[in-house]
Amino acid sequence: MNAGPSGFQHAPVTKILVLLCGAVSIIAATQGRPYSFNLSYQAILKKFHLWRLLTSAFIFSSTSELIFGLYLLYYFRVFERQIGSNKYSVFILFSTIFSILFELAILTGLKDTISSGLVPGPYGIIFSLFVPFFLDIPVSTRFQIFSFRFSDKSFVYLAGLQLLLSSWKRSFIPGICGVLAGLLYRANIFHIQRIKLPKLVSSAVSWLFSPLVSSGSSTTSTRRTRRRETINAPLGQQFQQDRLVAPALVPSEEAISTLVSMGFDRSSATQALRQARNDIGAAADLLLSNQL
Repeated sequence: MNAGPSGFQHAPVTKILVLLCGAVSIIAATQGRPYSFNLSYQAILKKFHLWRLLTSAFIFSSTSELIFGLYLLYYFRVFERQIGSNKYSVFILFSTIFSILFELAILTGLKDTISSGLVPGPYGIIFSLFVPFFLDIPVSTRFQIFSFRFSDKSFVYLAGLQLLLSSWKRSFIPGICGVLAGLLYRANIFHIQRIKLPKLVSSAVSWLFSPLVSSGSSTTSTRRTRRRETINAPLGQQFQQDRLVAPALVPSEEAISTLVSMGFDRSSATQALRQARNDIGAAADLLLSNQL
């Protein structure tokens, strides 16, 4: 399965999340303190180290967890491209908050059974994303190795399984809590899927992290805006622009495969790419707006 265009194009929130988790995890490791961010009954509910609720959501405690975790965060950027960065930010906040609440409930029930606590890391975000990955992303190819059958989604599941079992029950519980948070989002409780961040908040976040996401974004944004203007122009005006700019365009197979991997059918993807002049982002916007 193709996760879309290479890099963080049209996925600034994913870029911020990957860089943030990578940076703070490395800093914690160099200080020799990654395990001091574990969530435990003793630390949270007795000593009231509430700062761990925030730091534990972004710090991986081992190199293997860091590698597989960042890979999955990067791979799942396809969902940010599908629903947009604003709604994706809401999804991240929702899955983080509810997965932590589930973890606290389990720690309260188990109390000192898990003395070393649950491992830190964005397990809530990653494993909540496995819910739409399982339900919405179709299998593109299947193949067989010896007597075992695989699909293009198998390697993502294997990476998730490695992360889920990396520290046994200490990592298994946060992973399951993430799946539960993803199911709640899928159930659209509180109409969460309609909620967007206020413009003031999104503007403040964009300004705060602009050094991380600004590279090449202005050129891409300008180019994308021009294409949207062309797409949304009246039919007669659009026809004149088509004559002046280029003849009928044949969408590339790579672009079609990218949209198909996002869950759109091939004929609709081809039509949208023709209208968007082979611009994947603009074509995805067209397809999503037509589905509303």
